[in-house]
Amino acid sequence: MKTLWLMLLACPLVAQFSGSFVLPVEDEALGYTGYANDPVAKLQERLDRGEVKIEWQDGQGYLLPVLRALYIPVESQVLVFSKTSFQQSLIAPATPRALYFNDDIYLGFVQNGDVLEVSSQDPVKGAIFYTLDQRKSVKPKFTRRDECLQCHASPRTLGVPGHIMRSVYPDGEGFPQLQAGGFTTTHASPFKERWGGWFVTGTHGGQRHMGNVWVRDKNQPEKLDIEMGANRVRLKELVDLSPYATDTSDIVALSVLQHQYHLHNLITRVNYETRLALSQQEGINKALGRPLDEWSDSTKRRVYGGAEALLKYMLFTDEVKLDEPIAGTAKYARTFSNWGPRDSKGRSLRDFDLKTRLFRYPVSFLVYTEAFDNLPATVKQYLYRRLHEVLTARDLEKDYASLMAADRVAMLEILTETKPEFRAWLEKEASTKRSSLN
Repeated sequence: MKTLWLMLLACPLVAQFSGSFVLPVEDEALGYTGYANDPVAKLQERLDRGEVKIEWQDGQGYLLPVLRALYIPVESQVLVFSKTSFQQSLIAPATPRALYFNDDIYLGFVQNGDVLEVSSQDPVKGAIFYTLDQRKSVKPKFTRRDECLQCHASPRTLGVPGHIMRSVYPDGEGFPQLQAGGFTTTHASPFKERWGGWFVTGTHGGQRHMGNVWVRDKNQPEKLDIEMGANRVRLKELVDLSPYATDTSDIVALSVLQHQYHLHNLITRVNYETRLALSQQEGINKALGRPLDEWSDSTKRRVYGGAEALLKYMLFTDEVKLDEPIAGTAKYARTFSNWGPRDSKGRSLRDFDLKTRLFRYPVSFLVYTEAFDNLPATVKQYLYRRLHEVLTARDLEKDYASLMAADRVAMLEILTETKPEFRAWLEKEASTKRSSLN
């Protein structure tokens, strides 16, 4: 009975799907500490079997070989100079930390750093953290670093193993001036609050961000010279980028990153929340002699409330619109757009808009990832049903009212053609309805 009481006590803490409660990654229902099946773990297995090699290179060590092995484009490079990493002593405006990413992996490189830092998205467990020694080795090895969860499983990551992207007021050495505050950055962030402590290359018209500049007067840290940081197409006047893989910190890559990392956190949170809720519900049902598949109202709120929050973010319902177009300086936009599947009309969820919003068709491209595919079945069934309701205009509530009719039609057509599981769900639903009419 004591176990039952503890489970009942835990339910209200997570029922509201807030990031204020860190979910217990050590729980057997979540199994975070066990075997990982993320892209880095798979690469390490191939390295161990001798199927692939990564060769040390002077200057950047294993950086470029690892980027190639993990299919991370060099064009994704973005540069952060605030001291917000565990290698912070090496990070400053003159020596920024470079981040590279694809749909599943984030890799950090610091000049003269001891290690490459890697976060890799496991399809079920969320972010798994690794380092790779930046010393020449016959058998280079990625070392798993669960101690990273001290920062990367917190309210800022929605309480699950995840990622953080912050905008701060940095001084000339990169130290965040915390007395001035800071911002967690997502696609819902006002443009004027983005990228403090980051370098930014690209144009954005009359809109202003916090990037490319640092605090000059520590007595007034919030007064940045944002005009000096605006619309920079090159950074050579600010920093020597010859030690890096490329010379850009692309505004489009930054915009994708701030959308993507938070959605990864949401997917992991919904996955964890659902598995934990169902495990606890089963324990309660057993203790009370109820049917094992019976759900309480609390469990329904935990599962479906989280799924609805995930859907809203996937559909960019809270995205801050652009006042003017943005344009990058790297080949990132073209590289990114070429990755994803296209429908018979040549349309893709990876097509950019960049005039009033980030994407032409506002359904997140992460719908194609293994992390999405490995959401619990009950969550995916809910998401597919709600997606269909929204995209067929059966749901016109205010959260989805900004979706134009033509966009809804296009998004449904693209998903139906390019997401086989969604198409199969539609066909099953149609078959069920036909059977009910006969």
